[in-house]
Amino acid sequence: MPSRDVGTALVTGASSGIGREIARIHAARGGDLVLVARRADRLAALAAELEAAHGIRVLTVPLDLTAPGAVDTLAETIESHGLAVDVLVNNAGFGGGGAFDARPAGLDAAMVRLNAEVPVALCRRFLPAMRARGRGRVLNVASIVAFAPGPGMAVYAASKAFLLSFSEALSEELAGSGVTVTAFCPGLTATEFHSAAGYVADGRTIPGGHDARMVAEAGYAAMLAGRRIAFAETTTAVASVVPRLLPRRLVTALVGSMVRRRKT
Repeated sequence: MPSRDVGTALVTGASSGIGREIARIHAARGGDLVLVARRADRLAALAAELEAAHGIRVLTVPLDLTAPGAVDTLAETIESHGLAVDVLVNNAGFGGGGAFDARPAGLDAAMVRLNAEVPVALCRRFLPAMRARGRGRVLNVASIVAFAPGPGMAVYAASKAFLLSFSEALSEELAGSGVTVTAFCPGLTATEFHSAAGYVADGRTIPGGHDARMVAEAGYAAMLAGRRIAFAETTTAVASVVPRLLPRRLVTALVGSMVRRRKT
């Protein structure tokens, strides 16, 4: 049985990076897990590690969440194992750079589905039961880029801005219900994300990225505290304020300039 103070956590994008570290943190607290990602071998290895180390129960669901009906399949699988989701961590997502009109339309559509539509669908599926029980936690992993338009990564930045806005609104709707929603907005993190997005060479992490474990610990702690918006470090929190103080057009131009410099 899971520890009563943490319950069972559903973590998407659990095969690497921040999602994997959040799963490890939750398991160390005695909570059971449902781990979702496309890579079955990595999920199986992580499940074996956590079950052996902490004596918890781990259900792995290898699944592409952008596929039609995937969220329903996931929910039905969880229900068939008699599990109730007490903690929902919407961590799965991917990015990509380049001029919008030069990018594959299908890839950007999938990005919107995974980064924005899937978290909405998962919240719709699991929040009603949380509200009925009078307890629950939701951690939506957004990004520091959610606070400004992103020339050179237009769809990615927009998808994270959507997730931030959605999370803030849900948090207000659920005030007093015992269910909290936290939008977590990390900055550069040393994970496979940037390699998969094409920002750096395959297999490398982006220079200057923060340690994934440190970032995960910050996000998990903020979720437990019920914070509406959270950051992994002070510099990122400060950076989130700047776009709200400067003229929008200037902010957009500055972000575009930063993206172009990073490519050179």
